[in-house]
Amino acid sequence: MERMLVIVFDNEKKAYDGSRALVELDSEGSISVYAEAIIEKNDDGTVVVKQIEEGFPISTVSGTSIGALIGLLGGPIGVAVGAVGGTFAGSIWDMSRAGVNAEFLDDVSARLTPGKWAIVAEISEEWVTPVDTRMEALGGTVFRIGQRDVVDEQNAREVAAIEAEVAQLKAEQDKSMAEDKAKLQTKIDDLDKKLDAKEEQAKQWSEQREKEAKAKVKALEKRVAEDKGKAKAAIEKRVAEIKDKLKNASVY
Repeated sequence: MERMLVIVFDNEKKAYDGSRALVELDSEGSISVYAEAIIEKNDDGTVVVKQIEEGFPISTVSGTSIGALIGLLGGPIGVAVGAVGGTFAGSIWDMSRAGVNAEFLDDVSARLTPGKWAIVAEISEEWVTPVDTRMEALGGTVFRIGQRDVVDEQNAREVAAIEAEVAQLKAEQDKSMAEDKAKLQTKIDDLDKKLDAKEEQAKQWSEQREKEAKAKVKALEKRVAEDKGKAKAAIEKRVAEIKDKLKNASVY
């Protein structure tokens, strides 16, 4: 199963030891790591990316699921229930991109207090014991969540809401005087611009997810070709799962 992983440590050394342990687990086939970064929580609540592991399929943070999650971890605790206006809307979109929910963010944020360090990673794992055992031995607290493919659902809800508002304004426009018609048309034009922006946003994110999925498949297939041990079957299963998602245009 593809999961987002956050592992919180008390200090820098333990975080880097944890990162090396993840690399070892990936090398032996117990898990597959697709992206990984080490972050530190500042006194003001923001986070700083201290290291991005470049040896994995998704080697950049900007515009990716892991990047969205890191951004959310630098925001306010309870952002999904406490924020308003544009901040709220942006947070909902970032949660959709990261594939996480508000409960997960609150759990992580309660532990990731100022001065703490964390590993943020996107992985596949068949069981939790390998990661949990290694990280607990290093004093790490593991948070994981199965990635939720909700970006398209969220975008569809927002588009439907805007379209409903446009329909209502047009119905009102039909019954209005000329002066009011012009004012209503201005509102309709603004909403049409929002629809265009939503369409472009969805297109860009769909292309990004497809790019990431193909990078994962390429890296895993290389591992399958090289691996002669018992991990080969697990890696082949991960390849099959990602390819299955790639066939579904609403997911990737």
